[in-house]
Amino acid sequence: MNLTVARLTVRGLLGRRRGLLLVLLPLLLVVLSLVVRGSVGQDESTTNAVLGGLGLGTMVPLLGLVAGTGSIGPEIDDGSIIYLLAKPLPRWKIIISKLTVAVAVTVVLAAVPMWISGVILFGTYENLALGYTVAAVVAGVAYSAIFLLLGVVTRHAVVVGLMYSLLWETIVGGYVPGAKTLSVHQWSLSVAQKVADPGVMSSSVHLPTAIPLLLVATVGATWLAASRLSRLTLAGEE
Repeated sequence: MNLTVARLTVRGLLGRRRGLLLVLLPLLLVVLSLVVRGSVGQDESTTNAVLGGLGLGTMVPLLGLVAGTGSIGPEIDDGSIIYLLAKPLPRWKIIISKLTVAVAVTVVLAAVPMWISGVILFGTYENLALGYTVAAVVAGVAYSAIFLLLGVVTRHAVVVGLMYSLLWETIVGGYVPGAKTLSVHQWSLSVAQKVADPGVMSSSVHLPTAIPLLLVATVGATWLAASRLSRLTLAGEE
């Protein structure tokens, strides 16, 4: 990882409107959890609905979208990426540096509010809060890599990412049986199911399937992003 690239990426992510959005999403989850706990009380099914639906199903992919695309997309759009590519730095190292920042931002802003919201809604009973926190970490890593790839391959990464997050992960991947196997949401739920006490949450994908798919999605997206960035460099030189 290159520290200079990482610092520039952090400045770009947190120094603009993206920084405000990255903070507002987790804050919304915590505030909603306080409201729900005050009105419904401590309830397992409600906790699963809030943390699994709004938290893991909506907040985490949106955080990954903002952090992943925002770590490189704007530089490609305005052409400033050329100055970075002109440096004697391996392209894979640029991708790894930006991905590290995107993952760190997504994981921290997803996992911490998820834990706080889980404790508010259900305490530490049945390891429910811990399960969703671990799921947020796992999903945050995968989403960051996938959306970083989108930021490299298309100038419409945010639009494509929103369609993927809201349509595929939330609707198709949540309700269509066959599509659930290809859902980051379901993969991370499988990990959460293993962490939490038996029977408190469920996933449509078994853990031996979910873990390899998470690794393939994360590593594959990272490799493709580095490969695409290398071709972008050649095009710029030509």
